[in-house]
Amino acid sequence: MQDLKARTKRFAIDCWRPCTKIPKSREYDAWVRQLIKSSSSVGANYRASQRAKSSADFINKLKIVEEEADESTYWLELFLEVMDSNHQEINRLIKEGNELLAITVASIKTVRKNNK
Repeated sequence: MQDLKARTKRFAIDCWRPCTKIPKSREYDAWVRQLIKSSSSVGANYRASQRAKSSADFINKLKIVEEEADESTYWLELFLEVMDSNHQEINRLIKEGNELLAITVASIKTVRKNNK
């Protein structure tokens, strides 16, 4: 399996690329900014989780990863609804966002289970 540090970084870059092709308009601007922020936050917070000071700190950082991955998927779903093209790439990114979300949730559950 691909290293999660690299995979979350790749997710941010892969979300950024289609944003560069979206027309610059008032209607799209807020969504583009939100997607770029949330997708890059997935990787940044995963990275931070690897330097956690305790199990509780690790879980807190992973909870942010969970929220940001879910938010990224939301913005991608909105783009899928309103864009006339690029559906294959957006669907691939939605799939990756959901996989990162599932991995994160499983990690949180494992740490909580091991702490009991």
